[in-house]
Amino acid sequence: MKTETNGHMIAAVLYGQENLKVERVAIPPLGDDEVLVRVKVALTCGTDLKVWKQGSHPRMITPPAIFGHELAGVIEWVGPRLNGQLRPGMRVVPANSAPCRTCLYCRKGRENLCEDLLFNNGAYAEYIRIPGRIVRENLLEIPEGVTFHDAAMVEPLACVLRGIEETGIQPGDTAVVIGCGPIGLKFIRVLSGRGVRVIALGKRPSQVRAAERLGARAAFDVSRTEHVIPRVRELTDGGRGADAVIEAVGSPLTWQWAVQMVRRGGTVNLFGGCPAGSKVEFDPGALHYSEITLKSSFHHTPRHIREALAAIARGEVRARDLLTGEIPLAELPAMFEHMKHRNGELKTAVIP
Repeated sequence: MKTETNGHMIAAVLYGQENLKVERVAIPPLGDDEVLVRVKVALTCGTDLKVWKQGSHPRMITPPAIFGHELAGVIEWVGPRLNGQLRPGMRVVPANSAPCRTCLYCRKGRENLCEDLLFNNGAYAEYIRIPGRIVRENLLEIPEGVTFHDAAMVEPLACVLRGIEETGIQPGDTAVVIGCGPIGLKFIRVLSGRGVRVIALGKRPSQVRAAERLGARAAFDVSRTEHVIPRVRELTDGGRGADAVIEAVGSPLTWQWAVQMVRRGGTVNLFGGCPAGSKVEFDPGALHYSEITLKSSFHHTPRHIREALAAIARGEVRARDLLTGEIPLAELPAMFEHMKHRNGELKTAVIP
């Protein structure tokens, strides 16, 4: 049963390719097991930029639809079936998805690959409806002392923490992080804080400075560096290559670089997804005789959402490390136009 809210809100609605409008819309009707959250902070994201450029996403959003997925806020309304588990006024962070818990992949502990993964968008608005399944699986109370800005980073950080776990990186290892956007910088911040020696590759001076500020032992601007692969390898033990390489760009060239920067027996995580239709060539001899492990990490699980919030509460990652600005919701379409030209923004806080 749906409860009509009889109210309106301001929201950013994606209508198609690079067509985003901030307008007055009805607050969505709510089910008995759902909650309505007043958005305090939403964060811009590289995935949202990609969806804005494409005009849709086959799994996440079909226009016209309210846009955005990284947020933190306050519960405004609680469905009657939730029986006092949640209360209005509670500070919460909802993930952008929840698994079914019953399919083959969920039963095998790979909830990120759930065959019925439920996505939720709508962060760029005054209010967002949280579906019942996400309420049950992935709606967490924000601990005291954690700001809304910090809590809003839970979803991307959960993906990063799962990537680190899947790659098997340990304290004392040397890891290369290719890409110094928001995701790459989160990898650098967490890994360096956990005793990993990080070598970072960015493509502009501001990214290199950010990587060094967040703990990279060495950082290269690839647009100004010749012979990138040997420059990286010479910083590793005996020039053998890194124990692990995280590729956080998503291009065939940097996927190939990653394999050429790792040591024998090392692991490469192809974390950045390449554009559809891409082709990548690897030397099969290098993979086979050097026993290089290739992995990819997609999305997050409920366990990693909780681990991300705990890491934020410990201070491992702070919003101030990554935020380059704050805007009202009305300025969001112009911000995406600005981000399109890659002007060096990391993340922008949107305040509805």
